Amino acid sequence: MDKNGIMLLKDKVILITGAGGGLGGTAALALAAQGAEIILLDKSIPKLEKVYDAIVAQGSIDPILYPFDLAGASEVQYEEMAQAIADKYGALQGVLHSAVEFKAFSPIATHGTKDWGDSLNVNLNAPFLLSRVLLPVLQKSDHASIVFTSDSSARKANAYAGAYGVSKVALEAFAQILAQELESSGKIRVNTLVPNAINSPLRKRAYPAENKDILPAMDSLNEIYTYLFSDESIGVTAQTLDPQTYSQN
Repeated sequence: MDKNGIMLLKDKVILITGAGGGLGGTAALALAAQGAEIILLDKSIPKLEKVYDAIVAQGSIDPILYPFDLAGASEVQYEEMAQAIADKYGALQGVLHSAVEFKAFSPIATHGTKDWGDSLNVNLNAPFLLSRVLLPVLQKSDHASIVFTSDSSARKANAYAGAYGVSKVALEAFAQILAQELESSGKIRVNTLVPNAINSPLRKRAYPAENKDILPAMDSLNEIYTYLFSDESIGVTAQTLDPQTYSQN
């Protein structure tokens, strides 16, 4: 809420991928608490139901569950999803790309072909397809926000980052291209969030020996999530933000 007690995301409909847990689930709770109606998208129905229950328990608007396999879905299924959203809401005010596929850091010489394909499908191809089919629904809003999620440990193409690193480097480039293409209309802003080191399930898989107690909790990102989808960020586009740079502004 702002200083006047007004919910910053009232009347906004926001779709979140990877909403069944981790950063996606955390963002769903934060944005719902600000009055947004959330479309929870994930391939795991039990995980979606858990986040659904948590949103209802905090007194927010009941979210919509949309079980969907980003990697396995056909282009037709993506288009059907966009049409279903358009039919129900008419317009969409936000999309948070938070779904992620990561197995382990690995040298290219031993990188599994299936892992390579799965990582690129979920981390790069799905954001492209989802953005493309949802653009007409987003353009029906006066203002809308698309937020991609990158990773500080992989975005600089470090050794052993593998397909995960490739996907994050490419995703940031895709976000820049999309932002520039949409900038002239002034309706859809496109930004990339880099959470940095944070106590998340992904971090635990990537760095199992690390002391996670010294890392910020996932809900420390609540403020930046709210900013990126609220009217406060209108006009901010083609930016790559992390919690530190955001707090300095």
